[in-house]
Amino acid sequence: MSFKWKDEYSVNVIEIDNQHKRLLELGDELVDLAMGNQDIDYYDNIVRVLEELKNYTVYHFGYEEEMMKKYNYNGNEKQSFEHMFFIKKVEKLVRRDVDGQQREVIMDLLNFVADWISSHILLEDKKFGEYLNSIGFN
Repeated sequence: MSFKWKDEYSVNVIEIDNQHKRLLELGDELVDLAMGNQDIDYYDNIVRVLEELKNYTVYHFGYEEEMMKKYNYNGNEKQSFEHMFFIKKVEKLVRRDVDGQQREVIMDLLNFVADWISSHILLEDKKFGEYLNSIGFN
């Protein structure tokens, strides 16, 4: 599993693409943790990535939702709901027994982020990008 940027992820809005690239970088950090030596304690690294992912997504989703409101995007409510779901999922993982379940937490988060890319970025964010492009924003 890799979270390297691909052109197919682009929504053709520079700032949103840059923010998505950062989210993919965080996903790649999780891959590195998952591939690491099973005998090493990764607790601090896992907690750091979880917190950074949560904080960055709050920032990123806030940015997208402001843009949706500013440019009267009809899919705003659906996007906001999906964003809230993502944040709640990460918060739930943060509250888990990360120390005792390091491998499970990493794998759960990896699967969730991979699903998010295919179900949200490649579908919902693409629609929003197309909308912004149609009104001349990039």
